[in-house]
Amino acid sequence: MNFYFSAYSTPLLVGFLQGWLYAMLLWIRGKREERLSDILLGWVLVGMGFNIWEYMLGFGGIEFLWKELEFFPRNFGFLFPPLCYFYLKSQFNTDFRFRRRDWWHALPFLIDVTYHLAVFSQGRSAVLWWEKHVHWPYHIDDIAFVLGTIQSIIYLILALRLYREYQKWIRNQFSDTDIISFRWFRNFLIALTISELFNLTMTIIDIQLTLSFWQDWWDELFGAVLIYYVSIAGYAQLQPRQRLTFVEQPVVHSGEPVSLPILDYVPKTNEADDIADLEKKELSPELTEWRDQLLTYMTAERPYLEPELSLADLARRMHTNPTILSQVINTGVGKNFNDFVNEYRVGEFKQRVRNPANQHLSLLGIALDCGFNSKATFNRAFRKFTGLSPKEFTNYSTTSSL
Repeated sequence: MNFYFSAYSTPLLVGFLQGWLYAMLLWIRGKREERLSDILLGWVLVGMGFNIWEYMLGFGGIEFLWKELEFFPRNFGFLFPPLCYFYLKSQFNTDFRFRRRDWWHALPFLIDVTYHLAVFSQGRSAVLWWEKHVHWPYHIDDIAFVLGTIQSIIYLILALRLYREYQKWIRNQFSDTDIISFRWFRNFLIALTISELFNLTMTIIDIQLTLSFWQDWWDELFGAVLIYYVSIAGYAQLQPRQRLTFVEQPVVHSGEPVSLPILDYVPKTNEADDIADLEKKELSPELTEWRDQLLTYMTAERPYLEPELSLADLARRMHTNPTILSQVINTGVGKNFNDFVNEYRVGEFKQRVRNPANQHLSLLGIALDCGFNSKATFNRAFRKFTGLSPKEFTNYSTTSSL
């Protein structure tokens, strides 16, 4: 059995082998560091590899899938979309483990595999008869394709919603969100969406023009490129030093009562909320007392100078729990935790940059001393709270003092 290397088969073979190579590296690292997300990403890459291996073998002149293994399950099929979704969940919550109720996500895959194995086990002649008289006439393959497309869209929507909720959550938990934002996974979801649209487009073109095996190749090439991107970006991504425990919150319906420990009303989570809006509401005595304690502590102890300050860290120092402190910041101050801390850092920077004793320091050096972890975070926060870049502010301050 010889593999024929060509412009069609070779790129697919390279992508297939790279997917397996990085999958093994991820499995080794995942087991060593007890990281479920690495293990699941390894299986995602394997699933991507099985999505292209039929064409890879076909272009390479190996046809046993269409002869000895006709009708045998050839890829992850209905299992691939939920696999990507649970990979995302395990990235955002290091404590995530599969529960019994999670296994229903695999039900469509199990039904499809059972159907194919039941027919395949009858032998090749029975398979050919079934395809000719049942499978193709009743369009079972077409129905499975439509259901698979719908399933992929549903899980993409769920994954995007989970990603948005996570982005909101980290702004209320951490003062530096760059390392734990997982922007690369956002790009991965975008790539999966493009891949799904491209495959659907190629299928429609194939139906209209009846493309040959050699013409129906571009979506397989895109799959190989996707493996190349996901394997490298997924393996090389920076893992957060903080232990993430994000759990998607259940939706509260309007008719259900909401119970909060110290608040008289449900706090807004929109970042557009400001102090002026809060002044229109009367704060409870408990909330007012907590807010005053918090502001006093921030001024006296300056915990914001620590780059990796988190909500849990601050709550521990103030001898309270993160839930209460988050409500105090969101409601009593009108900001999320990230903005609350970074505004103090910006204020600290403004004081230090005016101090003649710091003139020998660079703007970035002063910013890092004020608790910022990177130049990008500093510039973004400074412009948000002042409307100016750090350089524009220093030039303005110098001019104003003359």
